Amino acid sequence: MFTGGKGGVGKTIAAAGIAYHFASKGEKVLLASLNPVHSLSSLFQQDLTGGVVKPVKGAKNLYAIEVDITERKEKYKAQLAEKLRMFLKWADISMKADEFVDIASTNPAFEESAMFDETMEIMLNKAEEYDRIVFDTAAVANAVRLLGLSKIYGLWLSRMIKSRKEALSLRVKLSFRKEKVQEEVKKDPLIADLLEMNERIKKAKEIFNDPERTAFFFVTLPLALPIAVVKRFIGMVQGFNIPTGGVIVNQVIPEELVKRKKVSEYLTNKFKEQEGYLKIIKRDLWPMVRAIIPLYETEILGVDMVAKVAEDLASWKP
Repeated sequence: MFTGGKGGVGKTIAAAGIAYHFASKGEKVLLASLNPVHSLSSLFQQDLTGGVVKPVKGAKNLYAIEVDITERKEKYKAQLAEKLRMFLKWADISMKADEFVDIASTNPAFEESAMFDETMEIMLNKAEEYDRIVFDTAAVANAVRLLGLSKIYGLWLSRMIKSRKEALSLRVKLSFRKEKVQEEVKKDPLIADLLEMNERIKKAKEIFNDPERTAFFFVTLPLALPIAVVKRFIGMVQGFNIPTGGVIVNQVIPEELVKRKKVSEYLTNKFKEQEGYLKIIKRDLWPMVRAIIPLYETEILGVDMVAKVAEDLASWKP
């Protein structure tokens, strides 16, 4: 399960509430933050840093990880340097690979590629260990690029494998000692890496596109900009054939709160404004709305407040 939406709409809170709900039902749940600026530790008010899975204290069956891509990026750099050196040597080009590696590693796509790999790692290797995995994604642009990598990677890998096979085939044809070269070709490390990566991408895409195993939930506020963003975001996610789970509306001011005596003029005006935006949500998104999280009187911090969010998510009725 994934949660996504515009920055600041409460994606982490929704993800934590969903994860806590299923954990409280007895399922073993992993909550994974893919956000470059993690907030699970702050939300649960306990140390969940370090890029490793940790049990959430006070929440039975719930585990969490703030995904750290530092190690993955260093591994990428080493692999890239090795392949570039091999290519430059093979092409008889007298040039150092380090400068190319430094330029490539500063590209934002380098980090997103590393995050995608970590996401695949969790999906493929933790699926048997947990009953349910809930991913808290970054803001819309990052999430779309992250999810889109499964499609882009697949196309890129197909092209790379084809090109590499053509190059190796040509090498065999031009060689005098064909049997020896054919043996070397069979052990080609680049084609082995590409085929292994291609296989992982295929497995990840199978999970991404399977409505029985994956659902993407969109989180919004009853405000103009988040609603507009979610409407566009839904189309982007569906464009990648990722099944949509629905929409969660966060920070909705309860009507009973406004009916109390001595309510401030500010709160009354915000409630009236909210009614207008809820009409838009009902008109444009209602068939997809799965739950509403009310605006609480205190900030959502700690396990007890996450439990309250989980209860409100599960008990909401249209």
